[in-house]
Amino acid sequence: MRKRSPAVLLAGSLLACGVTLAQTPPTQPAAPAEAPAPTPEHSFTGKAALYSEYEYRGISQTSEKPALQLNLDYAHSSGFYLGTFLSNIKWIKDTGDVLGADTGNANVEWDIYGGYKWEFTPGWTLDVGYLRYEYVNAKAVEPYFVKPNTDEVYAGIGFGPAVVKYSYSFNNTFGVPHSKGSDYIELSVNQPVIDKVTFNGVLGHQRYKGRQPEIDFNNEQFSYTVWKVGGTYDFGGGWNAGAYFKGTTADSQYWTYKGRDWSKDRLVGFVTYSF
Repeated sequence: MRKRSPAVLLAGSLLACGVTLAQTPPTQPAAPAEAPAPTPEHSFTGKAALYSEYEYRGISQTSEKPALQLNLDYAHSSGFYLGTFLSNIKWIKDTGDVLGADTGNANVEWDIYGGYKWEFTPGWTLDVGYLRYEYVNAKAVEPYFVKPNTDEVYAGIGFGPAVVKYSYSFNNTFGVPHSKGSDYIELSVNQPVIDKVTFNGVLGHQRYKGRQPEIDFNNEQFSYTVWKVGGTYDFGGGWNAGAYFKGTTADSQYWTYKGRDWSKDRLVGFVTYSF
């Protein structure tokens, strides 16, 4: 009797049991990763906000009263951007009341800004631009108060959650006479810490330059350092809310009007809606 090989016997056994030997299909290549959505050439965004107080660089602009604000922004894919900001204010009227003079019915701050922002090396961004602060209907009261409309140029460099920004005023600054050349430098950090919560921190220094010979006053006495620490919670759907504590080293004698210290340390809360 002819002896059969084990391989033939195994094949015969499988066929007898009704098992079909099928060829293993070739491995299919993995589907390519979905490409990220291209950056739109033009984008328009906005934000409406309610603050318990409008403070800017640590100094109250609404004499500790609430503020309604609106931002409207346009950005081009090249990095060019334009925007505007509106808020109610009270500090100009209160300044006039203390001086016993008419500083105008300036209840609104209207800012216009534009610039160019780009990533000059992986992870690093550079932002340069111009910002105009317009205080509608404000009037000068010489020699103590000039028209507060202010023009600044700025440059900021960012890496990860941190941004360092320098701003330079090339005319009188926020109503202070002979203050051309005043500047502000700031380090800001916005770092997500847990789901939907972002830490917000600021450390800045506002420096006033110049001298007012009419009253023999050095504007440097208005200079101060400001810091802010707080957080923002993202509710989704464009809604955010948060709070921060701000403090300054400003000399309160120069920032107290009608019994309110605009530079005082205090908590600020806010709700925003982005669209």
